[in-house]
Formats: sequence, structure tokens, C-alpha cells
Amino acid sequence: MKFASLAVLGLALGLAACSSSSDTDAAAAGRGGAGGAGGAGGIGTSPLGGPGSGNFRPGSQEELAGSIGDRVLFATDSVQVGADQRPVLSRQAEWLNRYRQVQVTIEGHADERGTREYNLALGQRRANAARDLLVADGVASTRIQTISYGKDRPVELGSNQTAWAQNRRAVTVVR
Repeated sequence: MKFASLAVLGLALGLAACSSSSDTDAAAAGRGGAGGAGGAGGIGTSPLGGPGSGNFRPGSQEELAGSIGDRVLFATDSVQVGADQRPVLSRQAEWLNRYRQVQVTIEGHADERGTREYNLALGQRRANAARDLLVADGVASTRIQTISYGKDRPVELGSNQTAWAQNRRAVTVVR
């Protein structure tokens, strides 16, 4: 009986050791990859050049997050989409122009610092900035809604620079 238990435990450990990093990479790509700006993640790339495994239902949230990138990050107290984040929105616009039936909501977020009211307004301006760039790239404004969650929905918990940087974001969500 002990031998059978040890064999099962050994098999489980062996399988865990053999697992690839593609699961971790896909999870990172689902969060927008390297800071939401794309980066090298997953197994392959989509036709639009973003990170991801390419095994997603076309036009789905999973494809957007995993192959294109679903978020852009912002500097402290800023609503300007940085040059390093613009390629994510350009890929999103190409993707949305390919899947014209898809409608999205852009969620604006802020880090925990500041008042609730300030962060709600900041999140709304961030969502609007992302929407405006998508519209400038040819996406019909009628397909895009915006909402602000301010500091109410952090993606990263913590009171440090790393957490704050991940929480200052605009996330595109398929409806």
C-alpha cells in the first residue's frame, strides 16, 4: 500500500516537473503580457503580431487578451496613452475592425492613492483616452462603451510601486 502511494506521488511530481511554461506565459498574455504592451508570451503570435497561443475562439475575450493584449497602462495621475502602450491599442483597433460584430467596454482604473471621487474621474478619463485612440483608428464609437471603476477593482493588491503601476490601466472587455 505504501509503495502504491509513493508511486502515485512520484508520478504526480514527475508530471508537474514536465509541465511547460506556456501556461504561465498564456496567463501573463491574458493580463496584457509585458505591461500590456505586448511582449513575448505564449506559444505563437496572432496575424496581428501580438503575443498569445493562437488557440482562441475568434472574436472572443480570450483571443483579445491572449493574442492582442487587453490593457494599456498609465503613468501616475496621467491620462496620456504612452508611446509604448499605443501599439496595444493599434492591434485592438485592427482586431475590432476584423470582428465588426464585437462590441466592447473599456474599463478605466486607478491605483489606491487619492480620493474615491478623484480616482473615478481619472479612470473615466483613461477609458475615454483609450476609446478615442480606437475611434481614431477606425473603430465605430457606437461599438465602444466606457466605465470607470476608479480604485475599486485593483488587479494587483499592495501598496507599492509595482501594484500601483498595474492598477493604473484601461482594460478592453468584449461584451
